[in-house]
This record gives sequence, structure tokens and C-alpha cells, in this order.
Amino acid sequence: MTGPAARPPQTPRANPVRRGPRPQRPPLYLRRPLLAGFVRQWPLLVVIVTVGVGLLLTAAEQWRVGLVVMGLALVLAGVLRLLLPVRRIGFLAVRSRPIDVALTTGAGLALAVIALAIPYT
Repeated sequence: MTGPAARPPQTPRANPVRRGPRPQRPPLYLRRPLLAGFVRQWPLLVVIVTVGVGLLLTAAEQWRVGLVVMGLALVLAGVLRLLLPVRRIGFLAVRSRPIDVALTTGAGLALAVIALAIPYT
């Protein structure tokens, strides 16, 4: 007789395939608010870390190199303010874009040039 073929018994899968929508994960600012704040403010964080390196160099009696690093951090802040959109720049956006770029870049260049212009003794 030819009847329906017998099926082997079903074995449970280790990773069953999910059907339907995936469960929504809460956004990063709800899961890890401190980390989300740092990610959102990464331009400011980069500038602050660079200034911190300059301060450490200044404290280690490398004042000229430390001041140049801090001046370059201000120039970096101006370049970031110039290139990044307002929603990405975070707290580096204080005034209008031209004013922010002019003041931070100018102050950074002035700091670096003055530090390099002081004669060695």
C-alpha cells in the first residue's frame, strides 16, 4: 500500500526563528544616560581632553608645548564648529557660527603664536 510518508518526529531547535516584529529596545539615552550624553557631546569632549593634555604638559614643566597644545585645541574647536551641523556640535555652539569660529580659532592661534614667540632663556 502506498500511504502518506511517515514524518520523523520534530526536534526542538536551539535558536528558533522569530516571526513578527522584533521587540523594541529602549533608546540609548534611557538605557545609559551618562554614556549617551558623552556620545552626544563628543566634539566638546575631544576639545576638553586635548586641553587637559595641554594642562598636564604645563604642569610637567613643559609649559611651551602645553600652551601650544591648548591653542591647537581651540583651533580644533573652531574647525569642528565650522564643519559640523548644529545638531551634532552640541555645547560648542554658543553664539552664531561665524562668531564662534572667529573667536575660538583666533584665540587658539594667538595662544600658540604667543607661546612660541616667547624667547628661550
